[in-house]
Amino acid sequence: MTRVMIVDDHPMWREGVARDLTTRGYDVCATAADAPSAVKIALATQPDVIIMDLQLGTGSGVEATREITAALPDTRVLVLSASAEQEDVLAAVKNGASGYLVKSASLDEFDDAVRRTAEGDAVFTPGLAGLLLGEYHRLGPGPEVPHLTTRETEILRLVARGLTAKQIATRLVLSHRTVENHVQNTLRKLQLHNRAELVRYAIENGLDTTN
Repeated sequence: MTRVMIVDDHPMWREGVARDLTTRGYDVCATAADAPSAVKIALATQPDVIIMDLQLGTGSGVEATREITAALPDTRVLVLSASAEQEDVLAAVKNGASGYLVKSASLDEFDDAVRRTAEGDAVFTPGLAGLLLGEYHRLGPGPEVPHLTTRETEILRLVARGLTAKQIATRLVLSHRTVENHVQNTLRKLQLHNRAELVRYAIENGLDTTN
């Protein structure tokens, strides 16, 4: 059972999310209302996934995400925010978030995002990753990706857009195993650990994911 922690400064929202996740079979092991408490409680409980709001009463979700992911590399943070601004998405991802979902998402979309985050996928509300990465590409040409084959680079771009291995396999007419092998080879070559770090790599290097 996936252990989940919820960080949000609105008690009714926090309780509602906890109730929905419990109904869907998750173990909600902790909640917090502000950044300092979130860091302290996360270090004590070490959840698998943290649902993190950005605007908190004390401190910010970005600050809490940075501290938590630095101390707990196996804990993944999924931002759940009312904001869809590129600057907020960028700040969250660059500080360790594995994904970013807006609060207008449906319960099924939320459930899917939590599950995929726990499995190691980088999850974004549709359109956010492409818009953000496209903006970085617009600011200037990105560098060549070192040591990657054409196929590995192609798959890296699709991972950065938030596609699952199954979706990539369907799009490129490859087997699921072949896609996973390419992802693992790319992680090894770039000395990264998971799909969330691949997304950060793509953002920071301005890879074009609009094609």
